[in-house]
Amino acid sequence: MHGIRHPLTGEVYELEGDHVVVSKDGRSGIFTIDGRWISGELRVADAHLCGWLGSDRGENRFRARDE
Repeated sequence: MHGIRHPLTGEVYELEGDHVVVSKDGRSGIFTIDGRWISGELRVADAHLCGWLGSDRGENRFRARDE
């Protein structure tokens, strides 16, 4: 996992390309960097966390060490 677990909801937020994938309990949703729903069962995401992951700081923090 190259993402972060939301401290309140327990959802896992992962950056994949220019989108954020949010998952929990076998369900997931795909969101834009500003937290807008694109597809999937989960239709609500924390826009601030999506934005942080999509920022330069978030992207560098969760990049695989061997890249």
